[in-house]
Amino acid sequence: MTTTRVLVVEDDENLRFAVATELTAGGLVVVTAADLAGADAALREGDVACVVFDRMLPDGDSLHFVERRRRRGWAVPVLFLTARDSTQDRVDGFAHGGDDYLVKPFSPAELAARVHVLCRRGGTPRPSVLTLADLELDSARREVRRSGVLLTLSDKEFSVLEVLLIRAGQVVSREDLLEHCWDGSADPVANVVDAVVKRLRAKLRAPGLIHSVRGAGYRLAAE
Repeated sequence: MTTTRVLVVEDDENLRFAVATELTAGGLVVVTAADLAGADAALREGDVACVVFDRMLPDGDSLHFVERRRRRGWAVPVLFLTARDSTQDRVDGFAHGGDDYLVKPFSPAELAARVHVLCRRGGTPRPSVLTLADLELDSARREVRRSGVLLTLSDKEFSVLEVLLIRAGQVVSREDLLEHCWDGSADPVANVVDAVVKRLRAKLRAPGLIHSVRGAGYRLAAE
């Protein structure tokens, strides 16, 4: 049976245990380390599908650890955990090789959902700026523009649009959007996804890019 291994690098023992417990409950095999030296050793021992790094560790900033490995062609998806929540901090995280960025305190269920997305993505780095026609989404700056005009989106609207852009041209089910963009507290039978998509359509304006696929979900395409 194929197992998906994830490395969690966190010096706070309680938080490391909580994250590992949540990921294990989601069917992942979790390896842990308390510092960068431990992370280096764990990565030498075997392949992992994703690494969760606390930003500030006892032996340095994990940002520079990841950046050095990226320069050598390392493509394993990385999620940074941090208490730093400024736009510049997020920009730095993506610029130095991060694929996702989660600010403390966070929901363990949301972290698990994000890790599962990164594991499915595999080792192909995703650009921080996604585009379709005249639509542009900058993951690092958390900005969306349509025809050059900056749009104001809620966190959920941004997350839903990001998933649709990553899978542009493909049908994305409501269940997939719930899994990727909500922390597990949403009622899967409620129309929370439809409500967010409705607001997104209004903000994106015409010509429409988000298309309903009856009985299946939504597809983002320039048609």
